[in-house]
Amino acid sequence: MDILHLIDQLEELFNESKAVPLTNDVIIKEDRLLDLIDQMRLSIPEEVKKSQQILNQKERVLAQAQEEATRTINLAREKSVEMVNRDGIVESARLKADQIIRRAEEQSSMIKADADEYAVETLRNLKVELEKILLQVNNGIKALEEDIPLTENKTNSQFVEGYKDISSTSSK
Repeated sequence: MDILHLIDQLEELFNESKAVPLTNDVIIKEDRLLDLIDQMRLSIPEEVKKSQQILNQKERVLAQAQEEATRTINLAREKSVEMVNRDGIVESARLKADQIIRRAEEQSSMIKADADEYAVETLRNLKVELEKILLQVNNGIKALEEDIPLTENKTNSQFVEGYKDISSTSSK
């Protein structure tokens, strides 16, 4: 399941929770919360798999670019040999071959640079999203951990106050 969808569900669970009167505390259904946390833990490896797929795609693009560059270089060399043999003008053929090879190498470099840039940008975006998700999860856990003891303490103190009231009225 998509981690962002799970975070939306966590937020929905929080919004549906019942407020404890006169406090900023809420009561959340523990089983639903734990289920969402478990689903988040399972979902994060999916996000990591996506980043691995992006890296694999980059490798394929680089391999294709290298193949194409090699083909172009070989073709340029073949053409240069043909030109030398056919025309007998060695200098002209060498210059044209060098020019073709230079263009092929530039093209290969550009394709590789574009593939690297695409992979880096995609991974940076994924990193930002994962950091946002991790921050939201940590904030949610922190908020829930802070709310539980406060709720218990307030409930206990309310019980003690109520007991004191009952004791004082029955002794009068």
